[in-house]
Amino acid sequence: MLSPSGQNWGLTSFSPIGLRHHGYDAFIQTLRAGFSHGGGLRIDHVMGLQRLWIIPEGGSPMDGAYLAFPGGDLMRLIALESMRHDAVVVGEDLGTVAPSFRRDARRHALMGMSVLWFQRDVDGAFIPPCEWTAGSVAMTSTHDLPTVAGWWLGTDLDWRERLQQAAPRQRQRTTIRTQRQTDRKALWSALIAARGMGHFPLPPVTPEGASLVVDAAAHFIGTSAAELAILPLEDALGLVEQPNLPGTVDGHPNWRRRYPPSTHPLLSRPDVSHRLALLRKGRDVI
Repeated sequence: MLSPSGQNWGLTSFSPIGLRHHGYDAFIQTLRAGFSHGGGLRIDHVMGLQRLWIIPEGGSPMDGAYLAFPGGDLMRLIALESMRHDAVVVGEDLGTVAPSFRRDARRHALMGMSVLWFQRDVDGAFIPPCEWTAGSVAMTSTHDLPTVAGWWLGTDLDWRERLQQAAPRQRQRTTIRTQRQTDRKALWSALIAARGMGHFPLPPVTPEGASLVVDAAAHFIGTSAAELAILPLEDALGLVEQPNLPGTVDGHPNWRRRYPPSTHPLLSRPDVSHRLALLRKGRDVI
């Protein structure tokens, strides 16, 4: 769903045999370095604690195979260090997840991520926030995914078409655009239901309409059953462009966008304050 052709990050990792041989020292030092900077740590692609997709040099993502890691030992170390530092741990458990992984993660107080775009049932309807996983963090989006405004306006589709990232069966422009309009209706239906607004017209696919959807999404994640809720800065600001587009190097300006200039500190801007108030109001409901 995120990257139909797969991804090759060009990175290496720890050796599972080397980790055991050295008493996991490098992993422990990595954890301590991260915990030293705040009260929480987000572990990127947390399934790598259990298995990692390894691609042979010169091969494509389709040529890879899983390399097993000592997940039980690594999770116990995370739990121990998080207790020592009085910190929360969030694992990016998105994508292909082994059935037992989330159960083991919860046992070690490793919270997952509930991202709005993926909280859908088999029929494509967005799941009511009261049914989201309690042991997770609710969020509208992530740095690798469209912002709410960008999704509503179809900016992410523009980028995928431009960079030819869509899967072959998705490359018919009318098909992906028609599906997005169906998804807009499904999202708006869920958003207004969570706010108890009854029937409210579908916002137009314009910047003004997108702003209404961003406001509603901020409240929506606030009402979720998740223990924590995060409104990314891009969505707090109502920005259209996402920070990063996975699978690209030069085609998309990854990690190079500047936030808009403001006479106020970012979190004190009227639009940001309004959305944070909606998020807090949602938290008060649960």
